[in-house]
This record gives sequence, C-alpha cells and structure tokens, in this order.
Amino acid sequence: MSKPKRPLRSDYKVFYPIDTRWSDNDIYGHVNNVTYYAYFDSAANRYLIEEGGLDINDGSVVGYVVSSGCDYHAPVAYPEGLEAGLRVDRLGGSSVQYGIAIFRRGEEEAAAHGHFVHVFVERAANRSVAVPTGLRAALEKILA
Repeated sequence: MSKPKRPLRSDYKVFYPIDTRWSDNDIYGHVNNVTYYAYFDSAANRYLIEEGGLDINDGSVVGYVVSSGCDYHAPVAYPEGLEAGLRVDRLGGSSVQYGIAIFRRGEEEAAAHGHFVHVFVERAANRSVAVPTGLRAALEKILA
C-alpha cells in the first residue's frame, strides 16, 4: 500500500489553534488516534459557529457526522501546540465534506490529515435539509 501524501499548510484555508492536554496522550506517549477526530470536530464546528452563524443550542438545523477518516504521518504529544487546517472538499445539497489537517505549530507538513462529512438535519423532524443559506455562504468561502 502506498503512503498518502503529506499535505502542506498551503492546502488549507483556515487555521485554529489546538492546545493538547495531558489526557490526549496514550500509553505509547503520543496523542491517541481517536483524539484527532475530536480535533476535526472542534475545527469544523468552530468555523460553522463563528463564520456561518450555526446555533448549536437552539437552531432548527444541526450537522450530523456521517463519515470520517484520518491518515497519520507523524506522532504528536502533549504538551505540543497544534493547529487544525480546514477547507471544504465537496459541498452538496444537504452535506459538506471537509478536508482537515493537524499541524505542529509552525510546521509546513501535516502530522495527520483526513476528512469529515456533515449532513445537515432539521432538528425537530430529524430529516436532512438543504444546507442553510448562511452556512452555505461560509462554506463556499473555504471551498478547495
């Protein structure tokens, strides 16, 4: 199996700082693989809240994760400072696929990268809906 290409900072549109925590490390002394998914979730939702106006508490529309994946290139560990790079790889009628990479602060090559898919759902009916206008406009800004 061929090793996936290590993405560069220039491949991403928006960056958010991540402070690793002691509990992020596993018994092997590096950030555990499942923790990267929490980093992905935090980066995507922060963008939706800050740039798209997503109301996670009282909004009628929410984003449900339906797919995710991650390729790991280099270990990171607490207390390293990290950054999540975010872009939109695909914007559909009711869904979005983000491209997200985790970088050590100041490094050009990603330590890990992956994808994360949200389907937008009307909270009360629990059915998929079109990406709301404000969210769509924000997502289009970071479309790769």
